[in-house]
Amino acid sequence: MTSQEQDSTGRRPGDHDVLVVGGTGVDTIVRVDELRVPPGDSLFVEPLRDYVGHTGNGVALGWHALGLRTKFIDFLGDDPQGRTVLEHYARQGLDFGYLVSPHGTPRAVNLVDPQGRRFSFYDGRHPDDLRLPRDFYLPHLERSAHVHLSIIGHNQDMYEDIHRLGVTSSTDLHDWDGHNPHHRHYALHSDYVFLSAAAIHDRLDTVLRTITDEGRARFVVATDGADGCYLLERGAESVRHFPAVRPERPVVDSNGAGDAFVTAFLHAYFEQRPLEECVLAGSVAGAFVCGSVGTHTEFIDLPGLRAASARAAAGWPGADPCI
Repeated sequence: MTSQEQDSTGRRPGDHDVLVVGGTGVDTIVRVDELRVPPGDSLFVEPLRDYVGHTGNGVALGWHALGLRTKFIDFLGDDPQGRTVLEHYARQGLDFGYLVSPHGTPRAVNLVDPQGRRFSFYDGRHPDDLRLPRDFYLPHLERSAHVHLSIIGHNQDMYEDIHRLGVTSSTDLHDWDGHNPHHRHYALHSDYVFLSAAAIHDRLDTVLRTITDEGRARFVVATDGADGCYLLERGAESVRHFPAVRPERPVVDSNGAGDAFVTAFLHAYFEQRPLEECVLAGSVAGAFVCGSVGTHTEFIDLPGLRAASARAAAGWPGADPCI
């Protein structure tokens, strides 16, 4: 088959099922007794560990583990952290393309307590006016069936090309408060929107409906940790609540759980599964990640996801009307 020929699905060699744009870096994990500042000015903790992390990394590796043809592009520093990232992706077999950033590789410090809860300090070193050049991202976008944009800023001008090409798009707003205009740009221009319910519990209905009513989203999902998630479809009368699945192994670290939820949810959605099954897949993948120490250190594969989803479905009550 030549480079211009297509297979039975209409795709060519080198095409991507998914393109992830932005969001790689290095996380330093600090395990603490509790998420508060203790008295005094120092505290002994477990040995500090560095991991290749950040949200785009989690989404790209999550889809890669599920067998999707994944391309990941970003800026990366010419520094020790950047070399760590490149070595890690080479070991994982992830198709990664990058441009060198003079600002270095982004870093974060994540505090994790014994229950696996975390708080992240992200250095946000890329300036607000940094952008991925169009001649760099466009060839990848043109050969992708779907694109996921991390909310890191330097990809925010891509939507005009995304919509012109008819490529579906997704984003994760993380703990958006419903007001910040930076997040709002991604919320209103993406087809599938995910976020955390952490900052909007008292305005859940309002924020979710803003996304579907004022933007182009076909659905929006707000994850809520051990309390499950909330789903609103465009045109639906009410928000639906789904409980969380019971983790099959002890919860030790929630880093990367949201990214795993997004990848498994959308993998099921790409297979044209009902949204209830998509939620179950996302919940299973998120719970699986919480059983491994560190950030993005272990991802569920497709056979594992299907087997765990089948086990979880037996005791999972599904959706309840919520709002």
